[in-house]
Amino acid sequence: MKKISPSLTLLALAINAFAIGSTEFISVGLMPMIVNTFNISLSQAGLTVSLYALGVTVGAPLLTILTGTWNRKTLMVSIMGLFILGNLLSAFAPTFLLLLVGRVLASLAHGIFMSISTVIAADVVRPEKRASAIALMFTGLTVATVIGVPLGTFIGQHSNWHMSFVFIVVIGLIGLIATSILVPKGLPIPGKINLSGLARIFTNKSILMSLFITAFGYGGTFAAYTYLTPILEGTFRFSASTVVIILVAYGVMVAIGNSLGGHLANKNILPALQKMFAALALSLLFLFISASLASQALGLIATLLLGLFAFMNVPGLQLYVVQLAEKFTPKDITLVSAFNIAAFNVGITLGSFVGGQISKGSSVAFTPLGGIIIILLAMFLIRLAQKDQASKL
Repeated sequence: MKKISPSLTLLALAINAFAIGSTEFISVGLMPMIVNTFNISLSQAGLTVSLYALGVTVGAPLLTILTGTWNRKTLMVSIMGLFILGNLLSAFAPTFLLLLVGRVLASLAHGIFMSISTVIAADVVRPEKRASAIALMFTGLTVATVIGVPLGTFIGQHSNWHMSFVFIVVIGLIGLIATSILVPKGLPIPGKINLSGLARIFTNKSILMSLFITAFGYGGTFAAYTYLTPILEGTFRFSASTVVIILVAYGVMVAIGNSLGGHLANKNILPALQKMFAALALSLLFLFISASLASQALGLIATLLLGLFAFMNVPGLQLYVVQLAEKFTPKDITLVSAFNIAAFNVGITLGSFVGGQISKGSSVAFTPLGGIIIILLAMFLIRLAQKDQASKL
């Protein structure tokens, strides 16, 4: 049987990542339409983001543990099947409750996909190519931010939001076919995961603190980002068609920020993260000031700056927790990675919830202030981690 090229396997993973990345934030662009369809409040519509994140939080570690003995290709096919099912339910949901159920099903697929896809990417290439392979797989998520979410929003605006989810189902089907053809059958199987690793992870102060840093540092953005479309349309008075263009530009800035963040975090991770969080907090403050002035020009600049700094911290946060796992719990690196994915989504849930409560109590224009407070918590924890490191030298 002809051996499958690693590049083709990585392409299949990237297609799946594009589908999953597109569905994660698609409801951000569709929020006003979902509000109108179901006659619900903006904070209720925010559950399409926060419950999705909660599903990833639970799904990443739990399903990673439960499927440790599964063949990796069979597991990937099953994951994409669950993903398609969840988005089909979302696409044709007659009630808001069923829309949320569909979102949760898709989120469970997201959680375990992120847990195992990086391992698969690393397994199919030579050791010296592993970092590049993982970066290539994650390109799918970046492209989803640049193209998938704005395109899905565009489809929703020019037909209805149901068709946006149909679009994602089609991408998921392409990913499923690519997985069936291009992912090898004989990939290493981790085997049954030793649950004693849970104790090792959650009794290690450094790892536990890193998970909180991930949750707060990543989650602060979502107090405002979850409600970015209502802010752009309602506060800055941009038209719906202009918002799509702004979301594309926002995605481009995210891609630039991710690239810069990876470069900056190669050395001295904690100081680099501290600076990134400070820049993110300042960009949120600028967004709040711009919203208070209702200036379209300032609002556009603030949105682009938020895109630049919003996810710049992701490579550093991922690298930091893996380094800690290699140092303190080398037997549990996969499980630690799964919990870090969970921490990212705890942050999304927290940020979305805080933003929802602020928008409910006052206005979406004040949501950036909630994000700043959350990010300041991350900066405080980084300072504690730096002191802990210094005391051990």
